Amino acid sequence: MPSPATSWSPQSWKSFPTTQQPVYPDAAALDRMLAEIGALPPLVTSYEIEALKAQLAEAARGERFILWGGDCAESFADCSSAAIASKLKILLQMSLVLVQGTRKRITRIGRFAGQYAKPRSAMTEVRDGVELPSFRGDNVNRPEFTHASRTPDPQLLLRGYERSALTLNFVRSLVDGGFADLHHPENWDLDFVKHSPLAAEYQKMVDSIGESLRFMESLAGGTLAQMQRVDFFTSHELLVLAYESALTRQVPRREGWFNLSTHLPWIGMRTNASGGAHVEFCRGIRNPVGVKVGPDTTVDTLLDTVRTLSPDNEAGRVVLISRFGAHQIGRAFPPLLRAVRDAGLHVVWVCDPMHGNTETVVPTAGEWAGKSVKTRKFGHILAECEQAFEIHRAEGTVLAGVHIELTGENVTECIGGARGISEDDLSRAYRSQVDPRLNYEQALELAMLIARRAAPR
Repeated sequence: MPSPATSWSPQSWKSFPTTQQPVYPDAAALDRMLAEIGALPPLVTSYEIEALKAQLAEAARGERFILWGGDCAESFADCSSAAIASKLKILLQMSLVLVQGTRKRITRIGRFAGQYAKPRSAMTEVRDGVELPSFRGDNVNRPEFTHASRTPDPQLLLRGYERSALTLNFVRSLVDGGFADLHHPENWDLDFVKHSPLAAEYQKMVDSIGESLRFMESLAGGTLAQMQRVDFFTSHELLVLAYESALTRQVPRREGWFNLSTHLPWIGMRTNASGGAHVEFCRGIRNPVGVKVGPDTTVDTLLDTVRTLSPDNEAGRVVLISRFGAHQIGRAFPPLLRAVRDAGLHVVWVCDPMHGNTETVVPTAGEWAGKSVKTRKFGHILAECEQAFEIHRAEGTVLAGVHIELTGENVTECIGGARGISEDDLSRAYRSQVDPRLNYEQALELAMLIARRAAPR
């Protein structure tokens, strides 16, 4: 583990052990592409990054609640106005529910505009005796099982940058144009929400907030301008370090370096080694940084990582994302939580109830009968959230938010929820290339349950 005094640069990670990095056959082509990306405008600004950090610090004090959600992995094909708007709609609907229930301001962070790479458990994949590199996401290689498609292509990094820029441009245009105006939540309706068993309860919340807003504006004698727009921040898992370092820059009138590819990069379970390249890279950037924490995380490693990333113990700097699974959180999480609390470290605790609850099932009927399918049970996702709230309450700490893989589409990838999706339903609309996501209805139901649990007592 490097000491805080050790010299840092956007390239210093290259001297540390690396994992999950694609191997490009043409190093010169990669260097040319990185130079081109490095000369392009940044995707986000330092002002936005520092605004998010301030909001994260507020959430850690219990003054806000963080709603962090989006796709497990974005695809270039889904960079469309309809797909992007659907993600915003479900996040806005969920945040409306959370505002009503928690009586707190909501910080919205999307897993979008850069979530184009995914970690893999194996470097290669074998099919029918043929071994090829694993698919690592659209900005690394292509999913087709051919040698040409699976060879990492540096041109895809540029396409990933361009898709991220297009997504951000559309999100900002929607928000600035009044799409997120609390006066008009009907703009967020998804076509299929009206058929949901939750529709009546959601509409009751919308009506209640509308009445409160009209009352406040009657007292104020005019429209409350701050209710006409909301902030959206971006995030993605920090994986391809060459790309991230190409977008890491110093800016006028700001100290230090900022990773301007996203507001909030996070380090996953496969790359969070305390002496690894990903921690080294994040050590030197001014962004808030997320770190996944799971059953295999040790107290010593966690404390070392937090102190390395935040030697000044800066509020809002380190976001610890707990992902244990419903069956392990009660045993494995409290010792880590106590250790961080007792060390006096300022961190932002967020619950990820998705990744620790992934399992494989074998449907007995339907198109996929007899085949292994990766899924998550809604009951387990809810149970982990419930336990996280209870553990934080018992330890006197704050659960600042949730981190959820979801989509605004009517998919069938997770089992359970109000409509009772079963194993045999999975083949009906399973579209994810990587991890199973909550559909719009399950995500809204989870938000309602979280809002009840997080309500002031």
